[in-house]
Amino acid sequence: MIKVFIDGKSGTTGLGIYERMERREDVTVLSLPEEKRKSLSARKEALNEADIAFLCLPDDAAREAVSLVENGRTIVIDASTAHRTEEGWAYGFPELGEEFAQRISSSRRIANPGCHASGFLALARPLVVGGFVEPDYPFAAFSVTGYTGGGKKMIAEYEGEGRDALLEGPRAYGLTEAHKHLPEMTKYAGLTSPPLFVPTVGDFPRGMCVTVPIFARMMAKKADPEGLFAYFAEYYAKQSTIQVTQKSEDGYLSAVRYAGTDGMEIFVGGNAERILLAARFDNLGKGASGAAVQNMNLALGKEETLSLELPFGA
Repeated sequence: MIKVFIDGKSGTTGLGIYERMERREDVTVLSLPEEKRKSLSARKEALNEADIAFLCLPDDAAREAVSLVENGRTIVIDASTAHRTEEGWAYGFPELGEEFAQRISSSRRIANPGCHASGFLALARPLVVGGFVEPDYPFAAFSVTGYTGGGKKMIAEYEGEGRDALLEGPRAYGLTEAHKHLPEMTKYAGLTSPPLFVPTVGDFPRGMCVTVPIFARMMAKKADPEGLFAYFAEYYAKQSTIQVTQKSEDGYLSAVRYAGTDGMEIFVGGNAERILLAARFDNLGKGASGAAVQNMNLALGKEETLSLELPFGA
């Protein structure tokens, strides 16, 4: 039986992981009584007893948790920002390339990607790897996400009585271009400088749509939407968690299309001059808890999609 400890189980990511663990017969979840939930010694004991430790904590608390793991056995999967660009940590997005999947499979330290970063990287990295754009291409990314990504405080803000009327419309944030996902977006896309990034929170609980526009005249290797669709379809052909399409909902792309699932859809559209790429998924699924469980499966040599919910079949 695989022993799993979720440090930070009461948050949205932790709860999502716990729900997926409940579907499994090969897992036992180590739990702490409420009075010991923040006890350093109790957490240390659980972290070292676990085969898999999920860290669903703020950055500083995640770093502290890692320091408590004293054995060479426990596999740590950190859902915080703390270790995403840290040396010695595998970046937990296996679909980006075989080297990513291999590192996850052989590592005891895995950093779960950020939700916005996942959508951007799924679109930008293949373009750089395929030589369609140079590493200094001036990328822009626009991302709309459900409010659950903001945690308990934002959820209470959106779901509370007498809320601010401004919450009814989409709200752009990260206005100083210093969003915490930018370092991983830059590093794993293979860019020389960060993209211009506009994250936006909407008045819906779950779902996400990340869009990346490309100017054909600035591409190093010329391609139209049909050519890039074929390229992305081949790039992700072996990935059961990702589907590539040119279809929309009558000319619209809804950010909630894949809410409640653990897969990602990549859309290729636009025209010969201006190409539009988009990634749609659940900010708490493939953007958080689903990705964490997928990484656990790979690290343990299990079926990659075990206990995941895929919208287009495995």
